[in-house]
Amino acid sequence: MSSLFPALVDGPVDRVALRFGERSLTYGELAGAAGALAARLAGAGRVAVWATPELETAVAVTGTLLAGAAAVPLNPKSGDKELAHIVSDSAPDLVLAAPGARLPAALAGLARVDVDAGPRGPLPEDAAGDGDPALVVYTSGTTGPPKGAVIPRRALTATLDALADAWRWTERDVLVHGLPLFHVHGLVLGVLGPLRRGGSVRHLGRFGTEGVTRELNAGATMLFGVPTMYHRIAEALPGDPELAKALAGARLLVSGSAALPVHDHERIAAATGRRVIERYGMTETLMNTSVRADGEPRAGTVGVPLPGVELRLVEEDGTPLTEFDGESVGEIQVRGPNLFTEYLNRPDATAAAFTADGWFRTGDMAVREPDGYVRIVGRKATDLIKSGGYKIGAGEIENALLEHPGVREAAVTGEPDADLGERIVAWIVPADPQAPPSDAELADHVARRLAPHKRPRVVRHLDVLPRNDMGKIMKRALVADA
Repeated sequence: MSSLFPALVDGPVDRVALRFGERSLTYGELAGAAGALAARLAGAGRVAVWATPELETAVAVTGTLLAGAAAVPLNPKSGDKELAHIVSDSAPDLVLAAPGARLPAALAGLARVDVDAGPRGPLPEDAAGDGDPALVVYTSGTTGPPKGAVIPRRALTATLDALADAWRWTERDVLVHGLPLFHVHGLVLGVLGPLRRGGSVRHLGRFGTEGVTRELNAGATMLFGVPTMYHRIAEALPGDPELAKALAGARLLVSGSAALPVHDHERIAAATGRRVIERYGMTETLMNTSVRADGEPRAGTVGVPLPGVELRLVEEDGTPLTEFDGESVGEIQVRGPNLFTEYLNRPDATAAAFTADGWFRTGDMAVREPDGYVRIVGRKATDLIKSGGYKIGAGEIENALLEHPGVREAAVTGEPDADLGERIVAWIVPADPQAPPSDAELADHVARRLAPHKRPRVVRHLDVLPRNDMGKIMKRALVADA
């Protein structure tokens, strides 16, 4: 029987496992529906899942995993070219979708199976091994066509069990989130996490502060979100006492997928008395670090390595940093059972992603505090700025800019400079477009809070920052438009 979801075998059959809007399934109902689907998928290798934010998507992935197949979640917002690449690359045997869902032309060549949440069937014997593929999740493709990260079953169990330890996550927890289901945050943490624990998940369908208030005030204990969502929460809190009450009553508020600005941390804490905690992970590694539920919820950090995860910072030549001084910047490398096994059909990219001794090169830059807390300062490719002989992380400058009352949104990049090597460029969405803060005011603001060499030399104003579906700022688009 299922080693991924023990609650499907011996959990309380009447406990609600999934709720999407007004529709829900108990553990008994989910076991029956997923078991019936698994029987239809017997012998399949890879199965595409049209990952709409619906009950059927959760049933589809659960049934696929019970069948021992690998699920390939598809983003419903992807264009035909990207979908065609993913289908060609992953070669799924079929596509699972909710009844009535309209599939694009790029999927026309695949056999379609409609997912029915009603049928009942026995749970299959668990024939898959820990190293067998569970998911093939495609990266965002910022440097070329998306790559399919093959995530083994052991990575799912390692990450979810490590988070259970860090967050004191149990079957009594009820999670609420409104994240998409085609990536690891919304799918692995947000759906498979509660199912592995034997708890419940309530998906909002579409994120909104009204839904957060309703569900947290109706017994939900945890909220997962991305910085864009918590920013909206911070903006709404001054005029919404019910939202403040709901957040104050939550056991755990978790943000991930990008750094949550310190300014939003502080606004939420001031209004609710609760601190948002952050964790750090990637498609290829699932989760690496987190602030622990029994640890200090320190704004601006992603906590400490999770159980089973080895983490080190290295210099540009690969030399590991040996001291945690809170200042020395290095690239994060990780090793452990949470890692993916390969990029599908890309042995070259797989080999380049790992060191000779098995450490995965994340491309993220960070510092470590003396007590081991990790503070990410940006991506190596876009956020590490070498200016005047200093290595500067864009993230800390962004946080400083967001503390200025005249700044609504901020991003920081570097651009070539004949004297400095690179100069710091601040991209600003002003709080009042009619009266934006001056360039000198912002430069002085950063210099006072951080250091003179970290002040922006150029300030550019925008109406909005370009973001992807997860709310991450697309800095390559900023640089390309400069």
